[in-house]
Amino acid sequence: MKEISIGDQLDHYRVDALVAAGSHASIFRGVDLKNGTVVAIKVPHVELELDPVFYERFRREQEIGHKLSHPSVMKVLPSEHHSRDYIVMEWINGRPLRDILAELGKLPQDRATHIAIGICDAVAYVHSHGIVHRDLRPGHIMVDSNDHIKLINFGLASQVAAKRITFTSLAPELNTVNYASPEEIRGRRCDARSDVYSIGVILYEMLTGKLPFGNASSFANINERLVKDIPSPRKIEPSITPQMQEIIYRALERAPVHRYSSSHKFAYDLAHMQDVVVEERNGSRNLNNKTAIWTKNILIYVAIAAVPILVFVLMMLAAHHR
Repeated sequence: MKEISIGDQLDHYRVDALVAAGSHASIFRGVDLKNGTVVAIKVPHVELELDPVFYERFRREQEIGHKLSHPSVMKVLPSEHHSRDYIVMEWINGRPLRDILAELGKLPQDRATHIAIGICDAVAYVHSHGIVHRDLRPGHIMVDSNDHIKLINFGLASQVAAKRITFTSLAPELNTVNYASPEEIRGRRCDARSDVYSIGVILYEMLTGKLPFGNASSFANINERLVKDIPSPRKIEPSITPQMQEIIYRALERAPVHRYSSSHKFAYDLAHMQDVVVEERNGSRNLNNKTAIWTKNILIYVAIAAVPILVFVLMMLAAHHR
């Protein structure tokens, strides 16, 4: 089977233009010759069609897409018999958030907040269907001229009740690692809080123009995002309000139990930022942690030092009673 080229016909779809070419598949703009509708067609690369892991991922993306129907989620169109593997989706007029950030560097807080709330609302809908996206990043968020968003690409998505598919088993690209939660990097099962973390990274980048831990040029520097706190967003961009910084901290907690438990709660705080209580964090929190550890170590040393003294006292008492 050959690679698809411009002008080819897939069943009753004409391929008009290449839109994006990834490491696993290409997306084309096409036309449904039955009704003239413009569509997006995702076609896997020929060499991957016989890969069982990729085939399962591709099949799952199509299956999940048929379940979802939301204004902020790219719709997968009903499929008939295909002569080869491909997915037909609605055509979206807009730009990837990645392209917008590449052009502008960063966004004003009001605009970033509006986009982040839209992402949270779309992800909340996805979660309500028992699905975790697992690959949220600017390249997978389309933004139209009114800053309304559409989530795309559910290739790494998983259903909560489905067989466990770990981050490492899918050999993710480095772009995915930059937005992945700590538990996902460790290969543990993900839930709604994992997507919350990814949205937090996207929000951080929209506001500061930077990733919290820099761009992962290799897997060697991933460890710091597993053990370090994120740099203060306000130190990078002073226009960020304390309340917004607090929201980012809550979304990017390393331990899922300390994170927003849902994207709905994340969106609520973004929409009611004036009510967010700013906690003492970073330096003060780390200092408290270090003080607690230092105190604990001192008590251990004192206890160890007291053992021979106690033994000596007991020996003296025993000798006295003889």
